[in-house]
Amino acid sequence: MPRPRSFATRMAQVALLGMALLVSACGLPRSGPTKGEILSGSVEKGGSSHIVAVDDRVNRAANYTPAYGFSADFRAAGQVGADEVRPGDVLGLQIWENVDDGLLASMGQSSTALTELQVDSQGYIFVPYAGRIRAAGNSPDELRRIITQKLETQTPDPQVMVTRVAGDGATVSVMGKVNAQGVYPIERPTRSLSAMLSKAGGVSIEPEIAVVTVKRGNSSGKVWLRDLYSNARNDIALRPGDVILVEEDERSFTALGALGGQTKVPLGNEQINAIEAVAMVGGLSTSLADPKGVFVLRDEPQTVARAVLGRSDVYGTQRIAYVLDLTKPDGMFLARDFVIRDGDTVYVTEAPFVQWQKTLNSILTPVGQVGSVDSSFR
Repeated sequence: MPRPRSFATRMAQVALLGMALLVSACGLPRSGPTKGEILSGSVEKGGSSHIVAVDDRVNRAANYTPAYGFSADFRAAGQVGADEVRPGDVLGLQIWENVDDGLLASMGQSSTALTELQVDSQGYIFVPYAGRIRAAGNSPDELRRIITQKLETQTPDPQVMVTRVAGDGATVSVMGKVNAQGVYPIERPTRSLSAMLSKAGGVSIEPEIAVVTVKRGNSSGKVWLRDLYSNARNDIALRPGDVILVEEDERSFTALGALGGQTKVPLGNEQINAIEAVAMVGGLSTSLADPKGVFVLRDEPQTVARAVLGRSDVYGTQRIAYVLDLTKPDGMFLARDFVIRDGDTVYVTEAPFVQWQKTLNSILTPVGQVGSVDSSFR
């Protein structure tokens, strides 16, 4: 019966050829572009990305980490005096007169109480017979002397006492990841940022990932909580109206390709290099990864892009694909010195033999199936 076997063999060859054509037409599953495909997208080849092989010079040019911190204006602001009267404060006045029938006191009374005198938006209060008096910027004791001078021309030897009933004007708002959000007055023990955070019960998240932002008018500054306590210059003096926000640091990088894991990884407040970034997601996949094709994809600002590329004719933000070859003698050292930044994509290509292996497997599997069918006809 040679004819059926010859026919089955011919059919197997046809199926094999068809499968090869199908594989070449449709492609095989993979984790992303190959190294060659990324390189073909370079600016030199008409693409939109600059391909840069990492060396010591590139590391020096690219390795900077945008730091959090407060501007000179924030750091130069002096502490607010706890006794200083401000717009919005509510004051209480007690006035004694050295006569039986005084200007303010009722018949038979020697003193007059004026309660809840609110300092207006321009910083003034009104006191009968003394007129409109500027209170903001003065301490209660200074204001007492001013009112006394105004009254003593109309009543003999007046005695005045000024107290702050409420300090709504000298307050800050504390919100976000703290244990006790709220509006707090700036008092003698809480004039600085760290003291006010303590007043609010401290942060409610891990200190290592906490970022503190202070908004003051149209300006703002931020600092890691760790740096707030380690550097006294970051413990700025607070001003009335400041808004303090504590939140979790959201800086991260994305890991893709032939790695032990593919995910978005938070950076926290640590400085992470390329070797550590790869290790954080399980390292290179031993069965898939090409150690010559470790890429860090990043949008670089103009100043950094010019330094990295060694060119002055590039303008605006540039797409740069940094290439790390871990098989070179100094490849691991260069990767160790390459700092990962917020928004980076760490991508590892598959080794060239992987696609060949996938192709071979996809072809041999149908051949085996054909062989089993062929044997059933024998």
